Amino acid sequence: MTNVVLNAPSKDVDEQLLQEYCLTRDVHLRNRLLERYLYIAEIITKRFLNRGVEYDDLYQVASLALIKALERFDIDKGFKFSSFATPTIVGEIKNYFRDRSRMIRLPRKDSEAIKKIEAAKNELSHQLGRIPKPEEIAKLLNLSVEHILELMESKHATQTASLDHFIDEDGGTDLFQIIGQEEKQYSRIENQDFLKRAMNDFGELEKKIIYERFFREKSQREIAESIGVSQMYVSRLERKILDRFRQMLKDPSNNFPV
Repeated sequence: MTNVVLNAPSKDVDEQLLQEYCLTRDVHLRNRLLERYLYIAEIITKRFLNRGVEYDDLYQVASLALIKALERFDIDKGFKFSSFATPTIVGEIKNYFRDRSRMIRLPRKDSEAIKKIEAAKNELSHQLGRIPKPEEIAKLLNLSVEHILELMESKHATQTASLDHFIDEDGGTDLFQIIGQEEKQYSRIENQDFLKRAMNDFGELEKKIIYERFFREKSQREIAESIGVSQMYVSRLERKILDRFRQMLKDPSNNFPV
């Protein structure tokens, strides 16, 4: 708490800088004000920690929100800047968490429009006593029917179903049971075929190093001692072997699996 007090801007200087910035919108002045008010972004960021997002990421969101607040601030309306900036920063962080929670993320503009559609649906349902038609929602929001339908489709596209969700009436089959799984044996056969063909292009010493290093998992030093060479020699040869493997994989004429 002591650090906050020490880092908080002086009231008189603060007022002078804000008044001058609101008149001139000078970028250098804005940057000076940002430095003086970053403590607000820091305080708010700490309120949202331990929710699965790193501090630096949240602090960046809060700092950008602070810039937005400063650019929209009007000192003539009589608000203190700290009171004006706080809800802006909190809102941006909450939006960040909301966007991260979606498997498919929509542009912010579409997300806001979908919120308005939901509000319009609730309002019209109350007035009409039934679920409103897209044409009625479009008329209320002054949007085209096509745009309303596109946004509704986008909303459905972002919604995910649990793997435990039953897809039949008697509850005997869930989504997990119909999801295909990778057949690992196919990859194993392809890899064995690749190694068998690739090994024909290596000499006996290279084959020995491949076998000892990657199948018996020996260290470079152990291999070097067993064949009577330096560890540096084994290291260089290993790099050359790996480079050749990479080239083989990239060469389409080899038909090796990638």
